Amino acid sequence: MSTHAAHGAIDHHHDHTTTTGIPNKKLFMWAFLASDCMFFGALISTHLIYRLHETPNQPDILGLFSLELTSFSTFILLMSSLLMALAVNACQKGHVPATRKMLLGTIIFGLIFLTCQVYEFTHFVHEKGLTLNSSMFGATFYTLTGTHGCHVAIGVLWLVLMYIRTFKPADGSPWILKSVAHLAVFAVVTVAAIATILGAVHAIHEYGFTANAVSALVHHQFLALITTGVGIALLAFFARSSKPVEFGEANAIDVEGMGLYWHFVDIVWIVIFTAVYLLEYL
Repeated sequence: MSTHAAHGAIDHHHDHTTTTGIPNKKLFMWAFLASDCMFFGALISTHLIYRLHETPNQPDILGLFSLELTSFSTFILLMSSLLMALAVNACQKGHVPATRKMLLGTIIFGLIFLTCQVYEFTHFVHEKGLTLNSSMFGATFYTLTGTHGCHVAIGVLWLVLMYIRTFKPADGSPWILKSVAHLAVFAVVTVAAIATILGAVHAIHEYGFTANAVSALVHHQFLALITTGVGIALLAFFARSSKPVEFGEANAIDVEGMGLYWHFVDIVWIVIFTAVYLLEYL
C-alpha cells in the first residue's frame, strides 16, 4: 500500500483547488484529446474523399486486406481498454499489485496490436506492392493508420514508464538504477516478443493452426522465444518486492489520464476500422 493512502480517501473527481473543479491534469488531457480529434478527423476525411473519387493506380482493395487479421487486432485493442479500465479502478482503490497486473496486460495487448500492424504493412509493401508512392490510396492509408500506430506506440511507452513508477520505494532508498535496469529488460523483452509474435502470425498465415506452424515458429524464432522467457522471468523477479512503495490512490489521477488517452486511441481505431476496412465490404 502507498504511504499516501494513510492520509484518507482522495476525491479525484472534484478538485476544489481549481476554478473548474476538474483536476488540471485531466483538463489538460481532455484539451489534448480534443485537438487530436480534429487531427484524426482531417486524416480520416482525406482518406474517404480520395477513396470515393478514385485516382490512378488504384489497387484491388478487397484483394489487399485481410479482414481476419485486422478483426483480431481490433479485438485485442478493445480488450486492452478493458484492462486499462481495471487498472484505473484498482489504482483508485489503492491496490498496487492489481494495478501492476492490469498495466502489464495492457502493455502486452498493445504490443500484439502493433506487431499485427507491422506485419500488415510489411505484407502490403513486399507482397502487394502498396507503398506511399504507389497510389493516393497508399499515401492516405499509411498516413492514417501509421499515425494511429504511433499513438499506440507512445501509449505503450507511457504504460511501461507508469508500470516502473509503481515500484518506487516509499523509504527513499536508491531506485534510479533499478528503474533503468527494469526499462532495459522491458526494451529487450519488447523486441523479442515482437519478433516472436511476427513469427507466429507469419507461421499461421503460411500453415494455418497446425503443428507445422508451431514447428516453423520454434525453428525460426527460437532465440526470440528464449529471450522472451528469460525477460519475463526477470520482470517477475523485479515485481516480487513487498516493500512499501510511493504509489497508490494519490496517483490515480495520473493513471486515469493515461487511461483517457488509451481509450481515445481505441475509439479512433474503431472509426478507422469501420471507415477504412469494413466499408470496402459493403
